[in-house]
Amino acid sequence: MPSSMATSVSGALPLRVPSQPLPPDAGERRRFLVVFAVLASFMGTSVGMAQVAASLYAVSLGASETMLGLIAGAQSIGVMLVSLPIGMLVDRLGPARPFLTGTLLAGLTYAAVPLVPTPAYLLLCTALISFFMPLRFVSLNTLFLKQLASLGESKAGWYRGTHMLGMFLLGPALGAQAVASLGFAWTYRVISAAFLLTLVLSPIVFSRYSTAPERRGGSFLGRLAEQLSLLVKDRDIRGVSIVELATQAAGSFFTFFVVVLAVTQLGATGSEASSLVGMKGGAYIFSLFALGGLLRRLGRAAYPVSLLAIAVGLSSVALASGLGPLRFGSLVLGLGLGAVQIVTLTRYAKLGERTGHGKISGMSALVGPSGGVLGNLVGAALGHFLSLPRVFLAIAAAFGLASLLLWLRPVSASHD
Repeated sequence: MPSSMATSVSGALPLRVPSQPLPPDAGERRRFLVVFAVLASFMGTSVGMAQVAASLYAVSLGASETMLGLIAGAQSIGVMLVSLPIGMLVDRLGPARPFLTGTLLAGLTYAAVPLVPTPAYLLLCTALISFFMPLRFVSLNTLFLKQLASLGESKAGWYRGTHMLGMFLLGPALGAQAVASLGFAWTYRVISAAFLLTLVLSPIVFSRYSTAPERRGGSFLGRLAEQLSLLVKDRDIRGVSIVELATQAAGSFFTFFVVVLAVTQLGATGSEASSLVGMKGGAYIFSLFALGGLLRRLGRAAYPVSLLAIAVGLSSVALASGLGPLRFGSLVLGLGLGAVQIVTLTRYAKLGERTGHGKISGMSALVGPSGGVLGNLVGAALGHFLSLPRVFLAIAAAFGLASLLLWLRPVSASHD
């Protein structure tokens, strides 16, 4: 992983993004960012509520362990299958219509979840929703990437940060409280209403900042194959995608296996172990809001420094003999993952100027979840041959080597 990551990214694009005329002034930029942040946070909160409600509802229906696993996996199946074509659709139609369509379909499906109280029906609804959700977040991500040049690189993490703030902090707490207070039927009605409410909020953003749709000839399958080929042939896209895949895999692996390591090998309680995941998430969100300016000043060193932080965090977890090093590693890992995300989003924004922001958003929506699945699969496979601390240490070594190679290999002048 490290050598291919370094080779692909060493020629990647510099961090700066060329200026664009939209929005036209500082006041307009601030208004856009505030409305966008509110919309993203609201969307994240409703998704977080839905995820908690689905887990609790499945348990209350007496779903088997196998069915619980299928329901959890169904949340990502549609995302991985349709993100690329939806990115093409957004470039063709503009982001507003796909967003409104996906929001309406998802909201209505959530309202229908309690109608048939069986695990199989819940699985069906969950799978359907996973096909509708990319219409929402690919569209919104496309709009944000398009405006990032005028908003400034220091704001690159704000969309992901506000969305995750709602999805991982506000949403789960509100979802659990809603289930306890209202029951499952009314909780799903509230979630549906929250989705439909974004139909009212979204035109404030899309009507003012959406761009002219793309019109291209050729068959759909031909253009889809062309987009897939970019992941292989285009050095810049391949490099950024490898970093995104690797970091998402590392984050997903940590989230699942750090709890196992803390409980089984260090004797931590369940609450102590789960707090490590929360600390990583909090540091990740903090970095998305706070580190954009620093990373912009680092320039070409941003990727190596960020990858080194990931290596340090994972190493601290691997070598930990108590909760202190585990907590330190969790915080540093979260900061490193967030920093990489900021740099990656900035580079995706510049790549979108060349290939289309919808296509780039579709690629990032495909690569991210794929990395999450890959992280757990690789971790489980390595666990058969190595102890869990050694698996953490091996992943840390890969990121450390990638950081060193990127540091030693300068960015090609042709990409300046």
